[in-house]
Amino acid sequence: MADATAPAAAVPSNNPEADAPVSQEAPAAEDQVAQLEEEEGAEQVEDAPFVVTIVLPHESKTFEIPVSPLEAIHEIRQSIIEHPIAVQYSCFHLEHNGKRINDFVQVSDVEGLASGSELHVVEDPYTEKEARIHFIRIRELIGAAGDRTDTVQGILSGASVYDDVVAAATEEAEADVQPYDFEAPLKLSSLLPKEEKDAAPKTVKLISLSPWNPPPAPLRQKGHLLYLTLTTNEGEQFQVTAHVGGFYVNNSSNNKFDPSPKQDKKGASAHSLLSLLEKLSPSFAQSFADFQQYASRKEPLATFQIGNTVPSAPWLVPEATSSLCAHIADITRSQETFLLGGAENTDSLRDWNEEFQSAKELPRDTIQDRVFRERLLAKLHADYTDAAARGAVLVARGEVAPLNPTEEIDAQIFVYNNVFFSFGADGVGTFTSEGGDEAAKVATGKDVFGVKLVNQLDIEGLYTPGTVVVDYLGKRIVGQSIVPGIFKQPEPGENQIHYGAVDGKDVVADDQSFAAPFEKLATALRVKKHAVWDKDNKRFDLEASVEMKGLLGTDGRKYVLDLYRITPLDIAWMEEAGPEGAEYPHRMTVLRPELVEALGKKKAREYMTAELRKRGALKADAAKTDEAEGTDDEKFEHITKEDAKPDAAEDVEKVEEKTEKVEEKAEEKKEETTEEKAENERIDMSNFQFALNPDVFSGQVPQTDEEKEEMAKDEQDVRDACKFLTETVIPQLLQDLTESDISFPMDGRSLSALLHRRGINLRYLGKLASLSDNTRLECFREVCIREMIARSFKHIAAKYLKTLPLSLTSACFSHLYNCLLGSGLNAKPTAEIDESYRKLFSSADLAFEEVTPESLREEVQLETARRFRFTLAENWWSQVRALQLLRETALKLGLQIQKSNFYFTQAELDAAPAPTPAPAQTNGQASAETTTSSSSKKKKGKKARDASPASVASANTVPHTFSPDDFVNVVPIIKDSAPRSALAEEALEAGRLSIYQNQRKLGEDLLLESLSLHEQIYGLVHPEVAQMYHTLSQVYFQLDQKDAAVELARKACIVAERTQGLDSAETVLNYLNLSLFLHQRGDSKAALVYAKHALGVWKIIYGPDHPDTITTMNNYAVMLQSIKAYHESRRWFEESLRVCEKVFGRQSINSATLLFQLAQALALDQDAKAAVDRMRESFNIFRTVLGPEDKNTKEAEHWLEQLTHNAVSIAKQAKEIAAKRVRAGYRFSSRGVPVGASASAPASKEVPGKPTPPPPSLGNRSIDELMKYIEGGDKKTGGTPKKRTGRGNPKRRGGAAA
Repeated sequence: MADATAPAAAVPSNNPEADAPVSQEAPAAEDQVAQLEEEEGAEQVEDAPFVVTIVLPHESKTFEIPVSPLEAIHEIRQSIIEHPIAVQYSCFHLEHNGKRINDFVQVSDVEGLASGSELHVVEDPYTEKEARIHFIRIRELIGAAGDRTDTVQGILSGASVYDDVVAAATEEAEADVQPYDFEAPLKLSSLLPKEEKDAAPKTVKLISLSPWNPPPAPLRQKGHLLYLTLTTNEGEQFQVTAHVGGFYVNNSSNNKFDPSPKQDKKGASAHSLLSLLEKLSPSFAQSFADFQQYASRKEPLATFQIGNTVPSAPWLVPEATSSLCAHIADITRSQETFLLGGAENTDSLRDWNEEFQSAKELPRDTIQDRVFRERLLAKLHADYTDAAARGAVLVARGEVAPLNPTEEIDAQIFVYNNVFFSFGADGVGTFTSEGGDEAAKVATGKDVFGVKLVNQLDIEGLYTPGTVVVDYLGKRIVGQSIVPGIFKQPEPGENQIHYGAVDGKDVVADDQSFAAPFEKLATALRVKKHAVWDKDNKRFDLEASVEMKGLLGTDGRKYVLDLYRITPLDIAWMEEAGPEGAEYPHRMTVLRPELVEALGKKKAREYMTAELRKRGALKADAAKTDEAEGTDDEKFEHITKEDAKPDAAEDVEKVEEKTEKVEEKAEEKKEETTEEKAENERIDMSNFQFALNPDVFSGQVPQTDEEKEEMAKDEQDVRDACKFLTETVIPQLLQDLTESDISFPMDGRSLSALLHRRGINLRYLGKLASLSDNTRLECFREVCIREMIARSFKHIAAKYLKTLPLSLTSACFSHLYNCLLGSGLNAKPTAEIDESYRKLFSSADLAFEEVTPESLREEVQLETARRFRFTLAENWWSQVRALQLLRETALKLGLQIQKSNFYFTQAELDAAPAPTPAPAQTNGQASAETTTSSSSKKKKGKKARDASPASVASANTVPHTFSPDDFVNVVPIIKDSAPRSALAEEALEAGRLSIYQNQRKLGEDLLLESLSLHEQIYGLVHPEVAQMYHTLSQVYFQLDQKDAAVELARKACIVAERTQGLDSAETVLNYLNLSLFLHQRGDSKAALVYAKHALGVWKIIYGPDHPDTITTMNNYAVMLQSIKAYHESRRWFEESLRVCEKVFGRQSINSATLLFQLAQALALDQDAKAAVDRMRESFNIFRTVLGPEDKNTKEAEHWLEQLTHNAVSIAKQAKEIAAKRVRAGYRFSSRGVPVGASASAPASKEVPGKPTPPPPSLGNRSIDELMKYIEGGDKKTGGTPKKRTGRGNPKRRGGAAA
């Protein structure tokens, strides 16, 4: 492990202030700095990693591992377990000089442990838990564990296609560049890993728990722990006893129980199960080595277990027959609950609340303390989120009994695995006035976000319960850790709540012991201390919203609950009239904290500006005083010169001494002046205050005139915030997008992230779409409309799913999707419900059956009008991109859909290729051959399903786009409250700042330290780590460390795929970054493959012609030029220009820049005439828009002259060679080479004409020189100067070559 304190300790010694001149009057301070540097240096030496030797038992094998003095011994233990030659050990302790070392002490605490020391691995006796863990580990290690069916993580969760892309890059590197088909249909297969061509080598036939488990009491007394059954590859079966001393073959059989050791030649024993297998099976060692080699073919990060986050579940999964999701027989799969939890299942029961609060109370004094604390909290949050999500799924399915079964369903509460569950609905009428169930559902989402904010602030003395919100099959379920005392009935006259509203808002509590921690929270959240009144009009001054409650737990801790109202209501939205008959569904329309923070910063800037203006007036008076006194520097300079003249009466030494004293005084005076000036220029912000009252417009009634005046002022502040949102933030966002200063969002998730960063609520999507009325914002408008439709459909689907049994949900999904997206193929779809289920669930509400495409469209239009105040176009369903909408809705509902060729219209079906006949061995099932799609690969002889794309070939069925079989799984959508690591982010910011200040070495150390902290705290596979890899790769690229940049970008791709999605916007950007870095490193062919993969995924996410693809296609074309694929490069420039014209228009500077580049590409492709035409067009646009004197206009004019000159020369040569032969698209050669000849071949004759002064004439350049010129070798650019260029701006045409 990297030393966590070394870079941090190095910060003070590298501070630029440390190198500043120090006054001679303060030698003590200088000594202090030197002493501090010596201490830091000593600390760094003391904390430096060193190497120790690990000695294994039995064969006395040894290996060396590096350790850090700050590491705990249990971390070294884990390193040993993962070492290739020590994989068989899991139950052991370490000894040094014959003394046992505690697993939880630090390396530095072990006496005598230093570089070169030996640590001995000593085997321990097993406990039942250790035996179970060892058995699970060995099964995983030898590849004997089958597939797992996971209710939370879904099918193929955490998958990566990186290895497949690498394989494609390796393959294409050896082949010529193939023409790219820009019109090719989307390849959904790029979202799925490829199937393995060969199966993994088998190490054993079977290894499982024996039916003789658990050991009887007398044998348990003798040390028996488990009984196992294993069958070797040779076909021999053995019964094995797991004993406290290890594993041995016993005398039992399937029919006879005799767990005593076998004494014949088949008898064997070993401390490790892996060692026992080697003794029992002659082929095991070789097959295990083969298996390890097979497993190592994959990138380690792509197979690394995900422990600290929920892995991404793909919305598209392979067919049921695919080997990727094949269901393998494994008797131990059903025994895993026992193996993980023990016979009493006590291992999995945890007191979540106590664990959370104890972790928060851990010390945070040193960096190592903070690392340990934040790592523990990250792991705790991950474990809790997983447990809460699993419990919520069981609650939603009706598998957990409620604590109050007599209540209405929405009011029922549950406890499972020490997590308290309730529904996100208004079961007890708390939100009746706010919008009922709708308001309650929104409040739970706001609450988990509020808890996350409070956890991030990490205020000492204030605690939050673990909180997770899960959306599953139309139900919203809240999982919270059980706060001690939450279920305790208060004594008469006491309130359960100690701060904030009790029993609605009728009673208000204000226990002053809560005031101090709540004040800290309010300050951080910019919440104003304000008055509220109870039902008796009694005034209470609260630090936070009256809805936010403080509870004193029976453990003595102060808990904050109900954090859904930490910001004020968006009163402007509530007062604005929506479409007629489409009232907004609730009143929980609060502003976002990001908006309040942005407004606070704006107010602070205004305050500083006002202060500076005040000082401007004071400085004018001060200037007069300075003039009267004269400058001290001039006086000192005059004295110095006069006194420095040698006089007959004065000695030279005296003169020098006097000069030094004068200079010293001048320096002191100068320092004092500088300090005084800095002090004067520093603005005191202590008088600046900005905070909002979150309880305005929420029913509070002030009593006195003074209170009414204060309330009116608070209300105006909130109205100003609403005005800031609508009149400043939203227009600024649209302006930034129009100017290409920021990237356009690709899908709903990136759109949400963009809006939330700016403090814009998603209810403003309709307003944003309405304001996006120019061609440059067409993409943004489309993404907004698609997101509104997807969210509306999500709410509609939830309504039908909420009370539906799990077995009927696939039928519901298929019918709703056929109505939404499949009406172009079948205008009157019918619901496909198994009749046996209809009878079985006779009381189920099957209202979804009645849905028609027309009624669903009306519902979507109504929901869009209600929630976003936006009116969809008349034929919106025919304008929307079906596949992209399918993806958006599937991600929002947690759907996993089986891969198929989805036909959304009759035209698509007619254009589809005929289905491939099934193999000959179909037992004569001809009808199955004709009706089963090759893409579906259905089981032989199975009746063709209505929604199979190829089923339309059958005359007896009506085609449907979807069938229930397509919807194979639903995963829960989880919102957690886990905070980010403050320590890791501090190191990252410090590193960036150091590099910005030209302290490169320190900056790099801090960035590496930040990376180490991210990996320590979050683990290797986590979204935050992916973001860190991405950020650091860009920093290293800018520092010209290309190899490091490529390696980090590669890791960013894999981790983003596994945690954020194979088709997430982050994954696409990471692949594009990797492509760019590879090109810069000189590996352009591999770069092309990564860029092509990213573009393919991009088309699935958004569709064709996204504005930001202009830059990507430009970069792709430049990469092609670098490998001399000039014709293909030209095609990519043409495609980039086509998209640019669509977005920016033909007469824009963007198009002019691309025309300039295209002309150069045409020149390289030896199409002289077309090159001249494009350059002339570029020149005309530059001249019109920028004027004739602009450098871009002049450069285009120069190129136009040269290209024209060379085109004429080539035409003359061609005429001389073949006067009667007409050629379209002559290739020009800069040295007069005949068409078709190599550019490097000797020229037949020089091109006439005199070279022009720099830039040199094209007439004296080879093709390679021209290419170098185009790629920037001559420091020319055809771009236009602008304050800032965005990713989507084609003016950055050198992006791939910069």
